[in-house]
Amino acid sequence: MSMIDSQGFRYNVGIVISNKHGQLLWAKRIKQKSWQFPQGGVREAETLEQAMYRELNEEVGLDERDVKILHKTADWLHYRLPNNLIRYNKGPLCIGQKQKWFLLSLESDESQVKLNNCVYPEFDDWCWVNYWYPVKEIIGFKRDVYRKALAELEEPLKCYIKCL
Repeated sequence: MSMIDSQGFRYNVGIVISNKHGQLLWAKRIKQKSWQFPQGGVREAETLEQAMYRELNEEVGLDERDVKILHKTADWLHYRLPNNLIRYNKGPLCIGQKQKWFLLSLESDESQVKLNNCVYPEFDDWCWVNYWYPVKEIIGFKRDVYRKALAELEEPLKCYIKCL
């Protein structure tokens, strides 16, 4: 079970995967029209890096040898869920997410991306998008977190690509 802090925010990792051209992996939620970056909750006794690799494998079928960690956001980035998405009848109460974001470079071939790597897949399609595209397209209540995460991750990605 994912951990929730005393204020009701669920500990979470966000995953931004870049190709060698600086484009980002953008994934479509299964049977929905909404797209997002892979992300997921942090379990008890799990480090942030362990959670990130677990979610990476579950959601897009990649593992540690397929990627390289380029950067992790320094601070927790928070977003609140809209009231209609809060599950008041299910404990413990979760009012939103507190996230650390990881920037990864895809080191293996993109054919390694597999969306059906777990029993209950979260995505059914993916594509490469330009760097700032997700900020305009993500659902409104996540927009500020996406903007902050991408602002912090932009320079490390530029430096990495420049060194290729």
